[in-house]
Amino acid sequence: MSHDLVARRFLPAFNNPHLAKLDDAAIFDIQGHLAFTTDSYVITPIFFPGGDIGKLAVCGTVNDLAMMGAVPLYLSLSFIIEEGLPEDELQAIVDSAQRAAADAGAMIVTGDTKVVPHGSADKLFVNTSGIGAVPTGIHLSGSNARAGDRVILSGTIGDHGIAVLSQREGLSFSTTLQSDCASLNEMVAQMLEASSNIHCLRDPTRGGLATTLNEIAAQSGVGIRIEEATIPVRREVQAACEMLGFDPLYVANEGKLVAVVASEDAEQVLRAMQRNEHGREAAIIGEVTAESVGRVVMKTSIGASRIVDMLVGDILPRIC
Repeated sequence: MSHDLVARRFLPAFNNPHLAKLDDAAIFDIQGHLAFTTDSYVITPIFFPGGDIGKLAVCGTVNDLAMMGAVPLYLSLSFIIEEGLPEDELQAIVDSAQRAAADAGAMIVTGDTKVVPHGSADKLFVNTSGIGAVPTGIHLSGSNARAGDRVILSGTIGDHGIAVLSQREGLSFSTTLQSDCASLNEMVAQMLEASSNIHCLRDPTRGGLATTLNEIAAQSGVGIRIEEATIPVRREVQAACEMLGFDPLYVANEGKLVAVVASEDAEQVLRAMQRNEHGREAAIIGEVTAESVGRVVMKTSIGASRIVDMLVGDILPRIC
């Protein structure tokens, strides 16, 4: 039955010369520096406004590679399926994953499938790994931020977390909010073409923007100062957060990035981002400082300053 499932659902969707051999591993030739990443996705619900667990898994893995400046090439995709998952739902997720991989220019070349008894999983868990090629001269890291650098955010925060929560809890808003789930490798390539002075890229997923900035500050041994008024937040997200007692700074995103860029190149990188569909609302939101090392400080909309700490706990479980 497992062999039949793979033959009917996965091989037609992911068909490529590497996968078609059905060997225990894919063999390919790559020269130069490689980036390698892995992740697991346990989101509930598995379908949400703007995406599903298949699209999320592929985009999340592609983005992890892109944040290192890598061109995504090859992905693995493994499914842990709870007994009873309707096959039409599985097919929709498989097709969505393949579309996302094709859009990102990557191939799904290997994977695995396990079916577990009812009650042993929540419908479907997905594990991924990804390999990408890092172009010569690209050295991005969370430890590269330097005092004077500018911090750029690619767009509105909190869209994914609130979209998933609204679907899960049956909340309704005046407009339909969609997850921002998307692959950002094309935009990253355009940014790197615009400047060789990009020091760090990160996607603010679990823990949101606040946690990502704290990680960069700690890794680089610097302080980061941001301005609340410059951070784009949709009205629906802001309203939902106020109603639920959440801070948008800590809500997960799946199609946004934070860039730390040398001050002299910040404007040209910003313009490159704004020319891409995933960066139209990009904004410079702050700068790196030599003060308050390891801390993120925000100037609020009323002119006061507050420390933005690392997230403690998980305000929105099973969000990615």
